[in-house]
Amino acid sequence: MRPKTIGLIAHTGKPGVAELTRTVARELERAGLTVALEANTASLAGLPDGRAIPDLGREADLLVVLGGDGTILHLVGQLGDNIKPVFGINIGALGFLTCSNSGAYAEAVECIAAGKIVFSERTLLDVSVKLPNGKASRMTGLNDVVFSRGEVSRLIRLRTSVDGEVLTEFNADGLIVATPTGSTAYSLSAGGPILAPESGAFVITPICPHVLTNRSIIVDENAVIEVEVTEHEYPVFLTVDGREPLRIEPGTTAEIKKSSRVLPLASLPGVSFFGVVRQKLKWSGSNI
Repeated sequence: MRPKTIGLIAHTGKPGVAELTRTVARELERAGLTVALEANTASLAGLPDGRAIPDLGREADLLVVLGGDGTILHLVGQLGDNIKPVFGINIGALGFLTCSNSGAYAEAVECIAAGKIVFSERTLLDVSVKLPNGKASRMTGLNDVVFSRGEVSRLIRLRTSVDGEVLTEFNADGLIVATPTGSTAYSLSAGGPILAPESGAFVITPICPHVLTNRSIIVDENAVIEVEVTEHEYPVFLTVDGREPLRIEPGTTAEIKKSSRVLPLASLPGVSFFGVVRQKLKWSGSNI
């Protein structure tokens, strides 16, 4: 499907991004597409009519991100209910979420204009934090939910249940609940497995557990995961996709489940998840 309106969002802290923004916007318009820019992106590039990200989510058919995986994660957190397809052009090395680098922007524009891009529907997480006073805080994530000990070098306790049945009480530096998309992020660094995007599962990975038999466990994506903070002496922090941490007190329960929405993540034809894994992780087979 050929999009008509493109929302253009850039990581404004990247070197050379102003010129790249102007170039990509010009090439998209030359291809007959309408381009709407995010406010900070427009200001940096010296272009008019910048918009807030939620407005771009309502107006655009496709969101083109100039940055890296973190820029896409930040974008998803700001879109709210207006989730739209996202195409990432990385300023630097190829990421797991971005499918093209800045040097190949011309090919990216050509494929977008011709309607040749392909989509992978990525599972999103709904996170509801039930506070002891009865109030709730709700967030959406693409990668993961992380429970951590903050600055204190001490183990924390997290009682974890799946579909109402207690799994265990983790005594660890923290805990990660990741989608297949997030399985290649912090969870992988903590020893978790890589899940293919369409695997239909979540992975629960403890961070440096005290009990050495505590290992990652894969659960069905339709499972409801509950994590209760049972640590009474030190604070515990909850972070969704690396955003601002939420301090949670003893007795607080976080409910994590699959969102009813998905993120259509766009890529160029011929770019595959396993190809990106081979490149990013430098899997070269038996050739050493």
